[in-house]
Amino acid sequence: MSRSTRRSSTPSLPGPWPSTPTPTEPITSISGTGTRTPKRSRIRHAPTQTLRWTPPWLDARYQQLAARRGALVNIVGDPAPGLLAGLDEHRCGLDRMPALASRFHVQEKGLVAWTFGCCPTAAWAEWLFGEPDVTRLWDLLTPILRLDQPDPAAAWRSRLDQLQARAAQLTALHLDAVQFTGPGTNLTVGLIPDAAWEISELTGPHGRPNVLNLPTEEIYTTPDWRRATGTVATTRPLALGGALIEDFTLHLEDGVITNVTAGHGRNTILAQLAADEGARRLGEIALVDDTSPIGRSSTVFRETLLDENATCHVAWGAGIPSVLPGWRSLTDEQLRDTGINQSATHVDFMIGGPEVTVTGLHADGTQIPILRAGKWQLTRAAAP
Repeated sequence: MSRSTRRSSTPSLPGPWPSTPTPTEPITSISGTGTRTPKRSRIRHAPTQTLRWTPPWLDARYQQLAARRGALVNIVGDPAPGLLAGLDEHRCGLDRMPALASRFHVQEKGLVAWTFGCCPTAAWAEWLFGEPDVTRLWDLLTPILRLDQPDPAAAWRSRLDQLQARAAQLTALHLDAVQFTGPGTNLTVGLIPDAAWEISELTGPHGRPNVLNLPTEEIYTTPDWRRATGTVATTRPLALGGALIEDFTLHLEDGVITNVTAGHGRNTILAQLAADEGARRLGEIALVDDTSPIGRSSTVFRETLLDENATCHVAWGAGIPSVLPGWRSLTDEQLRDTGINQSATHVDFMIGGPEVTVTGLHADGTQIPILRAGKWQLTRAAAP
């Protein structure tokens, strides 16, 4: 599910700073914005050791929101997609702004009521269609958001109930692992014995549930960070920190991402994976079948909130503690010991599609088909 970076504290600003190179880049346009934006200029000219730094006042803002048990609405719809095109990949991967560890922390811990939603922008539409046709993008999103239904809220409640029933099916199976197989993919991921499968809904600080992603079509859990082996290939582009990475494959052994095979964007991924010890391990696996209207639209939105709900995905980095019973009372150390990965990053990338099969595995080797050709296979009779 869509997340931000995680709980690392803001480091002190390193120094002294070396001299800054003289800008030589001409003022041109990228998706409707000049290339001399603060973020692009920072990546081009700031000392490398400062690129992971974020201003403390931004962290304080989220801490104060949590203290008030407030609400946080995250709006996606990139106003400048492709902003970092042509820049050094490694430096792009170091700069996580405006994604903040403090934001993920208050969301992950349920300290605020929070959600992600999307809003079309002219630049986003131009990136997809070659012209800034916001109306066309709204028309595409309307059925995905159930805005074409007489009662969109009721339509979403019905869909959430269906997803929750499927999550309950998976939880009841008490699977030991899940296997993904397809072109370029043969990955087995071990599960945490007590972890449930969930939907994108969480009880907030006032005791009321709220939907975390809208739209949402996924069922997810947090795997055991120590148990993932094989290879996994992406099936949709990943928009990562202003850069679009078209194709890459991760190689894993004993839970660790040991290598990345990619063309453009490999160094950006490697920089992200070097964030901390947990960045090279998995924090989420999520299943999406072919009833998703996002997948059925046959559109790659180049926005993770949409694309991750089109097909199955996994994430490197931080795990999601809410899958465990009594998770609010567990310390970070207890979560890690249980199998919940700890990291300063969480990046979802898409691995599913009609050619990718998903199979549940029991400890005795018994196999349970979950997805075949994109279709949900479980029935009530499948649960033990």
